[in-house]
Amino acid sequence: MAEAEKGVHLNIKVRSNTGEEVYFKIKKNTALKKLMDAYCTRENLVPNSVRFLFDGNRLKPTDTPDQLDMEDGDMIDVQIEQSGGC
Repeated sequence: MAEAEKGVHLNIKVRSNTGEEVYFKIKKNTALKKLMDAYCTRENLVPNSVRFLFDGNRLKPTDTPDQLDMEDGDMIDVQIEQSGGC
């Protein structure tokens, strides 16, 4: 990797409510929608049924890692909304 490119990508850990962790490599200026969609596709989830949280705050698809001051190795938590019930 060239010196100018160092620090452009981040390795972000995405953790489900069951504790399963998936790792994504994303550019600092890429909208998190790309990561969110990739996670939902990988886990066979409907995007509208999933919440992504960073430091306890809900993420918007338009957010970027740079805007959120994310660092390499940071973790995003995933909450799957429950539906139905008695």
